[in-house]
Amino acid sequence: MRPKGFNSRLAFRCANTSSWIHIMMRNVATVVALLSLFAPSAYAVDLKIGYVNAAKVIDEAPQGEAALKKLGAEFGPRDKKLIATQNRIKELEEELEKNTLVLKEPERRSREHEIVQLKRELRRATQEFREDYNLRRNEELAALQKIVQKAIQEVARQENFDLILHEGVLYASGKVDITEKILRKLGKKPPQ
Repeated sequence: MRPKGFNSRLAFRCANTSSWIHIMMRNVATVVALLSLFAPSAYAVDLKIGYVNAAKVIDEAPQGEAALKKLGAEFGPRDKKLIATQNRIKELEEELEKNTLVLKEPERRSREHEIVQLKRELRRATQEFREDYNLRRNEELAALQKIVQKAIQEVARQENFDLILHEGVLYASGKVDITEKILRKLGKKPPQ
């Protein structure tokens, strides 16, 4: 039994807000700790820090474009088949609407049944297509993320970076942004 005046949506929002505040406080504490480590002191050490816009790297990497083409080739025929089925349903509905007064009752019901069957088949095939496509897309994305991570680590080692950041950064100057270096490492040609 709920207490009087209980509002489940408000409770959900409060729980999320509390969780969000906890996460933010933990992030702030982490940043403060990192800053205190890097603050000038008698034992100051020069640190080389870099930033990578990982989302941009994944979007613009040649390997990402190749993965999209691969998915297009793999799922293109099924997509065309779904579109053809949609068009067939549309044609049948238009034909039924146009000839509804001329058709006898059994023939009209038969065509309506055919349309319902095709719609049901289309929904099932579309759902199956989405599931299969999302599964393959996630596989390709995971492989791409591994390639990107390896490229970032190689650049970091080659150029002696002490720390590479990629998410949760509010600002990164061009001096520390190594996104373009990573893209070139992955084979992206520079703009002309």
